Amino acid sequence: MDRFHRTEPFMNNPGKGSPMRTILHVDMDAFYASVEQRDNPSLRGKPLVVGGGSNRGVVAAASYEARRYGIRSAMPMRDALRRCPELIRVPPRIAHYQSVSDEVFAVFNEYTPVIEGLSLDEAFLDVSGSLALYGSALAIASGIKERIHSRTGLSASVGVAPNKLVAKIASDLEKPDGLVVITADELPQRLDALPVQVIPGIGRETLARLHRHGIRTMAGLRTADASVLEAVFGRFGARARNRAGGIDDRPVVSDRETKSISAEETFDEDLRDRDAMHRELLRLTDRCATRLRSKHLFAGNVQLKIRQSDFTTFTRQRALTPPTNGTRALYEAVMALLETWLREHPGQAIRLLGVGGSELAAAGQADLFEPLSDRGSNVLDSTVDEIRERFGTLSLERARSLDRDRFR
Repeated sequence: MDRFHRTEPFMNNPGKGSPMRTILHVDMDAFYASVEQRDNPSLRGKPLVVGGGSNRGVVAAASYEARRYGIRSAMPMRDALRRCPELIRVPPRIAHYQSVSDEVFAVFNEYTPVIEGLSLDEAFLDVSGSLALYGSALAIASGIKERIHSRTGLSASVGVAPNKLVAKIASDLEKPDGLVVITADELPQRLDALPVQVIPGIGRETLARLHRHGIRTMAGLRTADASVLEAVFGRFGARARNRAGGIDDRPVVSDRETKSISAEETFDEDLRDRDAMHRELLRLTDRCATRLRSKHLFAGNVQLKIRQSDFTTFTRQRALTPPTNGTRALYEAVMALLETWLREHPGQAIRLLGVGGSELAAAGQADLFEPLSDRGSNVLDSTVDEIRERFGTLSLERARSLDRDRFR
């Protein structure tokens, strides 16, 4: 049964000088796990995870039955099994999930062309220009949910709001199969009682610092002294206050030419150990290179993004000659950038790392005179890609990216 709070009137201006927008955030419910339960009825109603086949792997997705045991994505498989010994493990089928995702996104395109896909199972939709045709945001959200269920047998949760931040928060409020509408005139009252961690990007350490200052709710963050916000967020204190008040002027961006491809991660605990930095950098480089190869693109420039624990952010870049999408070549370049930064900033803890490729060009036929070692690297990358395509992204990891503690 769909649930919602307000239907009309719908959206006012999200902020002074901002355009009038109606934004949906659509998030498929436990997508990978739900596809597996749909395809195999014997798995329905049982605690299930999609992920690596060994106890050293991690959980890629957990069914809602598994989540009742506290099992979440990215949790080590051994911890998940400790919480639920009868847990069922299913290897990921990424190509199959992609085909189901295509069906879901086809539904989105029936309502609006302004779609910003975040992953296979999640997207922002700007339906501002579709209201006159469909009557209301609620009608659009309900129609999307009904068509997804009719065509795929899966449920989605939808948040409707005047901006992306609040739409994402709303979609999480009544999962699974929820539909929550938050109108502009309800901000920030509808948000005030929510825990502050509903804001994307607030990790474990930031949350602990907020709690030490007695800030646990969005209202507490919204009304906090500027000195407290500066102590926790640095120069991003004003932005954090705006987020707590539901202020966000980012547009939904779609149909843009790919100018860069990147991968980044905010860590629950700041990185202080150099070996840990190297492992995380390799994982991110591997993800970025895989995405480049999947789109048949070479990068002529590589970027390294570093955010310190005080939210100060640095970017470094280096030209790549010749352009490449090879994991080894990209990793060697960003490793050199990281080492230079570490020498310039000794003793600093790292909150976020990111690796990106830009100055993209279509990958043509390989140079017949490229060094044999480079050709070998490309063969290795192609083999890794083929294995992951067949058995899932979690089926194979590079040895140097593994934490030695996982083997003790």
